[in-house]
Amino acid sequence: MARVLVLGGTKFLGRAVTEAALAAGHEVTLLNRGTTNPELFPEAEHLRGDRTSDLSALEGREWEAVIDVAAYLPEVAQFSAVALCDRVGQYVFVSTVSVYAEHDRPEDQLEEAAVLRLEDAKDEGELYGARKAVCETVVQELYGDRATIGRPGLIAGPHDPTDRFDYWPRRLAVGGRVLGPGSPRDPVQFIDVRDLGAWLVGAAVDRVAGVFNLVGAPMHFADLIEACRVPGVDAEMVWVRSDLLIGAGVEEWMGIPLWIASEGWRAANRVDGSRAIATGLQVRTVAETVEAARANPPHESSQAISLEREQQLLQQFAPKPSRGV
Repeated sequence: MARVLVLGGTKFLGRAVTEAALAAGHEVTLLNRGTTNPELFPEAEHLRGDRTSDLSALEGREWEAVIDVAAYLPEVAQFSAVALCDRVGQYVFVSTVSVYAEHDRPEDQLEEAAVLRLEDAKDEGELYGARKAVCETVVQELYGDRATIGRPGLIAGPHDPTDRFDYWPRRLAVGGRVLGPGSPRDPVQFIDVRDLGAWLVGAAVDRVAGVFNLVGAPMHFADLIEACRVPGVDAEMVWVRSDLLIGAGVEEWMGIPLWIASEGWRAANRVDGSRAIATGLQVRTVAETVEAARANPPHESSQAISLEREQQLLQQFAPKPSRGV
């Protein structure tokens, strides 16, 4: 049993990390503001604080490891990393594959590949990745071989607050003509939050140092669609070329979830996760992730394409042939 501190710990990934740590029999302390699901995990110790300004609740305490799931700004990562430097053994920082400077080839996204720099960031997406890259450096410089950097790709599974994955099980459940973006053989890639949480806890306790891509194996888009089908619901996939969808102004990734086809992003769904697998990352079946996605509540602030817009695009690019009299 180890003493594990989780910064956050009650929302999506943090929740999965806490569940994994408790299931493994560890002594878990959560530090958060108490505003998100404060009723969860009565068996854990709850400390109140604000990781951006007030970590006084941690004073005089020590843990074998800390898992930091949600630092996006370098100054916030610096604040907690400095405060805990003499109080924890291993610092596990959750970053993102968005830190990579290029995404056109799989080798552009290996753990030693170049990352974005703040001064080169051209838009909000790059700024997010560049800031995370600086956060990584902050932790690595302070902790050295006591630092674990996890770079997940798209995360799916129970309590997902987005519809980046959940869109597909819900859409296949409706049936009818379904717009398939690009080619059936285009890759998609994600990781179940439960698998990610379990690896992070294991890496923290076992002091698995280094940088790791945390992703599931790439699969064909058509195979994901088949896993999302509902028995008895007639859903006809109609695949529309990516260049047509981009030309029509359809938003990649969020507009049609998991789809990305722009120049320079050909390997975005082909990230190599072999290093993490070699350290024990285990990935469950797609069917289990789909089942969990179906159980998630509807997303009130969905950015995904509407059914009406989807049908307009299908009528534009793949109209149903008219039947003769």
